This record gives sequence, structure tokens and C-alpha cells, in this order.
Amino acid sequence: MKATLTLLFCACTCGALVADELPKTLMTTRGKLLVSEDFAPPLAPVTGKPVGFASGFTGWRYNAGPAGGKSGQWKLADGCFTGIESPTANHPATASFGFQFTDAIIQCEVRLNDVPDEGRKYRSLFVKATDVKDYVISLSIGPGGLFLTPYDADRINPATKQREKGATSRVLTPVKLNEWHTVVLEIKGDEVVSTLDGKSTTLSNPLISVAKHSIMLGAGTEASFRHLRVWEALPNPDWAAAKAALQTAPKP
Repeated sequence: MKATLTLLFCACTCGALVADELPKTLMTTRGKLLVSEDFAPPLAPVTGKPVGFASGFTGWRYNAGPAGGKSGQWKLADGCFTGIESPTANHPATASFGFQFTDAIIQCEVRLNDVPDEGRKYRSLFVKATDVKDYVISLSIGPGGLFLTPYDADRINPATKQREKGATSRVLTPVKLNEWHTVVLEIKGDEVVSTLDGKSTTLSNPLISVAKHSIMLGAGTEASFRHLRVWEALPNPDWAAAKAALQTAPKP
């Protein structure tokens, strides 16, 4: 059964795509296209033996169908991958794609869906990168904007047994429901840049430079994803000037 997700570890570059149609990057430039996912079924099946939620597998792990899982379910329709949080879960619906990378540009289109909350607390979505055992970096979107959050390798939350979050960097801008928005997550070395519809923020953390083992998507209440792409991240010679501009820009 042919999976629609294509991993391209050959010498294929983003030159096959129309450069003018791609969102601008700041810290890096696009190299080889590593992942191209348009969410047409069937998705690549899981292979390997998962180690917790973060590593040990390739392909997609998610709960499909009306029964879903404890935190929620995912459905594929019209090129969209939609996560639906269970009303009693108090936890986003999550889906993970296992593959190994270090420096990368992760890009996709996202939408917060305008559906009844049915007691669910948050309208949100996220894209996270993991290492062998836990979260490394999180890009999250809510009605108030974009939030970029690192994780601390030296501090563990006693309740969840997972890494504590570090200081969040924000892009405060209205995000309308039922509208598609483009997000880009650039990861290179210990630095990361996140961009929402052309508005960016950056931070650094030593943990970011580790080898990554999966990408996790999450949906609070209900959110959709489409056109997921991952490229090898190459250095951008203009990053120093772009970084200085970000750091000196007035905060909204």
C-alpha cells in the first residue's frame, strides 16, 4: 500500500518548488526537501517500536475514527488533518510523525476551527519537535497569536514527569477562527525562529541543538493542518542582521 507521505533523502532540493510562493525564512535557507505531506489517505504507517511518545518509530501515530483515544481523535478529509479534543480530556488531541533530523525548516498551514467548545478550555494548536525522550521546542498558536517555548533539560515537572517549559517568546497578533494561516519553524544549532503569517520571533536554548526524533501536532478544541513540509536547514548569511532587527523591534 503506497503511503502518500514521501521522505526524500536523495539530492532533491526545494528548487522543484516555486521559490516566490514559499514563505520567507530568516535564520536559514531551504536545502533538501525531507518531508512532503498533503494528508491524503493512507498516511505512512508506524514502523519500529515506540519509546514513549517521542522516539523509536517512523510514520504516523494518531487515533483515528469516532472512537479516538483518551485525548481525542484525528480525521483526514479534503487534504486536511483535523485534531478533535475529547470534551472530557482536558488535553489536546495529538498526532506524531517519527523521523530523525537535527536542523530543519518545518512549515505548514494551520486553522483554528470555529466549533462549539463543549466545555473544552482552549482553542489552540501546536507543532513540537522531540528528542529521544521528550519535548525540545514548541510552536503554538491561539486566538492571541504565536508562542515559541523551549524546554529545560535540567528541570522535570513532578506531576507530568516531563521537562518543564522555559521562557516563552511571543508574537501577539489576532488569529481569526476558520481562516488558514502559515507557520514556519526554523531550527539550527541552539537557535530557533518561528513565524506566523510573516511575523517572527526567536530564542536560543542548548537543548534545541540535540538530534530530533519526531514532530508532534496538537489540537485544543479543534484545529486543522495541511501542506506539511520539512526541509534541511542551511545557514542564511543574512541572519545576523535579521536577528538584530527582531531583537530591537518594538514589542506589540
